[in-house]
Amino acid sequence: MELRQLEYFQMASRLKNITRAAERLRVSQPNITVAIKKLEAELGIQLFDRSQKQLSLTPEGAVFLTRIELALRNIQDAVLEVNDYKQLQKGTIKIGIPSMIGAYLFPKIFSSFQKKYSHLDVYLYEEGSMRIREQLERDELDFGIVILSNAAASLQTLPMAKSQIVACLPEQHPLAKKKTISLHDIEDVNLIMLKDGSFLRKLMLDTFKQESITPDIVLESNQIETIKGLIASGAGIAFLLDFIVEETPGIVTLPFDKPVFVDVGLAWKKDRYVSKAAQAFIDFCQNTLKKEK
Repeated sequence: MELRQLEYFQMASRLKNITRAAERLRVSQPNITVAIKKLEAELGIQLFDRSQKQLSLTPEGAVFLTRIELALRNIQDAVLEVNDYKQLQKGTIKIGIPSMIGAYLFPKIFSSFQKKYSHLDVYLYEEGSMRIREQLERDELDFGIVILSNAAASLQTLPMAKSQIVACLPEQHPLAKKKTISLHDIEDVNLIMLKDGSFLRKLMLDTFKQESITPDIVLESNQIETIKGLIASGAGIAFLLDFIVEETPGIVTLPFDKPVFVDVGLAWKKDRYVSKAAQAFIDFCQNTLKKEK
């Protein structure tokens, strides 16, 4: 039994698809297929039910996955600890960033950190806040710079900024002259929403549901500049964080009549070993915050 076989099996189990697992691990699909078949032969059991279109675990496969995930995590932490003896001469950091936050909050932090620690490799992954939280839980990322509201107890967080959720309207919209806006004001208005995986999307949809309002979603995108352009052209209104749309030509922002604030910041898993490279990033963010106060 090889470590590589276990890693291939773990990724295929998570993604429920051999092809996607191969893409994520940057290997060929046959490599994963052969490795998993050899693993099944060695164990004498079938790990996957291949009778359905989507790959799914057998009961035996589910038990095996639970056991090996802990083992793989311990191996990964052991490797990180050993590498720490290199005195931070090398290291990698994997950070998840939502497009809305990444384009406006992260660049300043990233550029300054990279200048100070040019020998460290920083890999960025763009996903929604909800998906990034899930990836942190599964140890796929070191950090996420996300909306921290309602974060799981298993995550350690470092608040970096407080932001207000605002409705963004084209200048000529009938509601643009109001001081504040209510959910019922936008009950029959064309809405532009972020895609699934965004915390902001989930928060707004949950709020609509509580008020028994069915939103009229006409467009979805995770590209913030695209959303801004659609708003300014009159395609609809959207909900974004206030610092994203400050002084944007053609767009008026209105707070809700019951203001909604969220914290944005750094999140990482509490019980995971923190490498020297990762600790350097935490310390850098904390020091940056102190200087800004």
